[in-house]
Amino acid sequence: MTQPPKPPSRPDKVSLWRYVRLFRRDLLSAQPARLYRAWMAEFRTPFFRSYLLNQPDLVDLVLKERPDDFPKSDRISEGLRPLLGNSVFLTNGETWKRQRRIIDPAFEGGRLRDTFAAMWDAAEAAATRLDKRAGQVVEIEAETSHAAADVIFRTLFSIPIEHEVATEVFDEFRRYQRGQPILNLAAFIPLPRWMPRLHRKSTRASAARIRDLITRLTRDRMAAIAAGTAPDDLATKIMTTVDPQTGETFDTEEMVDQVAIFFLAGHETSASALAWALYLMALYPDWQDRLAGEAQVLETADFAVMPKLRLSRDVFRETLRLYPPVPMMVREAACPEHFRDRDVPKGSQLVLSPWHLHRHERLWDRPDDFDPDRWHTENGKACARNAYMPFSAGARVCTGAGFAMVEGPLILSRILRDFRVTLTDAPPPVPVAHLTVRSDGGIPLMLTRR
Repeated sequence: MTQPPKPPSRPDKVSLWRYVRLFRRDLLSAQPARLYRAWMAEFRTPFFRSYLLNQPDLVDLVLKERPDDFPKSDRISEGLRPLLGNSVFLTNGETWKRQRRIIDPAFEGGRLRDTFAAMWDAAEAAATRLDKRAGQVVEIEAETSHAAADVIFRTLFSIPIEHEVATEVFDEFRRYQRGQPILNLAAFIPLPRWMPRLHRKSTRASAARIRDLITRLTRDRMAAIAAGTAPDDLATKIMTTVDPQTGETFDTEEMVDQVAIFFLAGHETSASALAWALYLMALYPDWQDRLAGEAQVLETADFAVMPKLRLSRDVFRETLRLYPPVPMMVREAACPEHFRDRDVPKGSQLVLSPWHLHRHERLWDRPDDFDPDRWHTENGKACARNAYMPFSAGARVCTGAGFAMVEGPLILSRILRDFRVTLTDAPPPVPVAHLTVRSDGGIPLMLTRR
């Protein structure tokens, strides 16, 4: 059986400078193959120590049991600050807790049901766009990026991607992606806070432009809230939520930070997962036909249809296992630790890698195979609890995890209901890590009507 594409691994030992070059080019192929079997691995540089943790109880310790002792590392966030500012994705401590107290209620309870109509409209719009491309080879990552951005704007601000400002944000973000390396120099060399960060000029310019556009949307919405004319969408909910401990709401600058991460996390990650899911359906046409048959239940914008998309959900979960959009997360040890008979000094970088954990050879049965049925096996159920974290885990689990698990299967099913995707003569896509796990050269697929 053909296995899904997997990036090559580097030699076990390379020089620091070669590693830095490999790391900045692609996070995944810069790692040695032994990490797919290791419970813990140490990497030393002249400036800091880094430890990759795959052992499930150590991952739980860092993410679930003692998250305050392992804050997010500032090193990895340096490259994203021009765009994300002081967003919930980058903050720690009391600032982060306050932000989550305001954001989380927007995604709780019946809010998924409330946003479903907007997701449905975005899925219908995606199918309409694809219908014009039927009979052609399409670059599927571009199409899923368009669809995922449409979902974000419809659910957050009640505007479609065709809205003038939404289109500008989407186009500018694509420029930002091309200019943004996976790591800033500060990830490897500790720089004092007063020293300017060496961001590319194009990266700074794109980030500033995106933030200016988001500021326009945010100020317009704040004015609509004050006038009593704002729609009941996610932006309104977040802007009007009061922190129960401080009585505060987000000001404009804080809201711009949060909208930037909602767009980055909600659009970029969903686009990545949907593109790989459609590629896998082209690679495994039997599964594609099963999903297309299941998708015939999609007729009207009724949230009750989601439990009927069981196969689509299993395929999407398996896609997230093989191609987790955020392949690695980095925490920092706030105090000295002792893991697996090793001293872990204060300030050490702790790498939690969904990419390696999801393919760990000592945890998963046939870890490199595509098998959506695995979620109903004993091994799959155990690994789902202990070795699966596409949305992180613990206190910092992604707020939009439930949102993504509705959006992904819905759009995947809606596309396959009307269209068949097949492979082209192009070489198999090679996964690389930029802002998320994407293909090195895009994912061309032939699209035909069913």
